[in-house]
Amino acid sequence: MVPCRLIGMSFLLNHTSGPDGTLLISVSSTSVSTGGDTSDVFRAIEILGPGGRVVLSATDSHASDTLLLASVFKLAALCAQREVSLSFSGFPEQVSRQILLALSVPPRKGARRSHVEDSLLVALGRASVTLGENLKGWLAFLGELLVALWLFVRRRARVPVRDIWVILDECGPGALPIVTLISVLVGVILAFIGAQQLRQFGAQIYVANLVSVAMLREMGAVMAGVIMAGRTGAAFAAQLGTMQVNEEIDALKTLGVSPMQYLVVPRVVALIIMMPLLCVYADALGIAGGALVSSLTMDISLAQYFTQAQTAVHMRDLWLGVAKSCVFGVLIAIAGCLSGIRCGRSASAVGIAVTSAVVSGIVAIVLSDAVFAVITEILGI
Repeated sequence: MVPCRLIGMSFLLNHTSGPDGTLLISVSSTSVSTGGDTSDVFRAIEILGPGGRVVLSATDSHASDTLLLASVFKLAALCAQREVSLSFSGFPEQVSRQILLALSVPPRKGARRSHVEDSLLVALGRASVTLGENLKGWLAFLGELLVALWLFVRRRARVPVRDIWVILDECGPGALPIVTLISVLVGVILAFIGAQQLRQFGAQIYVANLVSVAMLREMGAVMAGVIMAGRTGAAFAAQLGTMQVNEEIDALKTLGVSPMQYLVVPRVVALIIMMPLLCVYADALGIAGGALVSSLTMDISLAQYFTQAQTAVHMRDLWLGVAKSCVFGVLIAIAGCLSGIRCGRSASAVGIAVTSAVVSGIVAIVLSDAVFAVITEILGI
């Protein structure tokens, strides 16, 4: 009789055959912390066949081991399936009674969860439905926002003007350090990349054209928008999500105050005002970063750099970037406020809302920038 062992978290199962054909399974403690395979023990029970007998012995010290109890339950279920009698020796009577009681009640049909992999067509269909619902929610929220903004312009909306100034302070001066760092680095990177290519043709002076046009038309507005989406959009979602968890938004509705007018409109107005200013600030710092690289690495004086940049850019480039920044501000505010208002009632839901606000804001910025690129190409701007 060769003993066979099942290694568990803190125990060993040894099984041997008795003189009368009874399968004896004993439990012993061990310090091994790796899991084992139950196939040998199950195979020994299956060999017995119907009418066999299994005796499981253990001590009271093992009765609190949850992994052992789970293994015992699986063995008991197999014995019941194979019509093998099972008896316990050394187990507390309460434990053995609970195991036998659990086996006496058949599992309810459909209670066990089963994971079924969806086909590619089903996955695409669900993704399409989800995308349509999200787009519908965005459009509905945008419609309500336009109505609230129209009432605000006509001075018929209940908008706390003090909150607009507070949010302006949070969005503007608070964001200047990170906008400064990113804008200067973007200008430096553009200048280095342009210099590597233009140096081959002896046209290093045109680095000024590259940096100034790129910053005014694209990079200034886009980088400011991405920074504000990760900073301010996430803050909006966290603030409104926390208010939703604390049922403050429900309290506003009970008092007859529109959350759209009281909470969303001040944030949208603040971003519409602040985003163009941050865009112009980012443009100036990006061009200054390019000038720094040109003067230090390409022997181009600051006067030559800014003179060349002045001949390359036009006012329409600046106004295009400013217009983009206004649109980006609205999209960031919508993404943050929509995620916050639709937040669930738990702490984890607030985290999900913040993540959704940042992702939605950045995606909306990229998509709207692509639309701007197509429109400007068609109009020749």
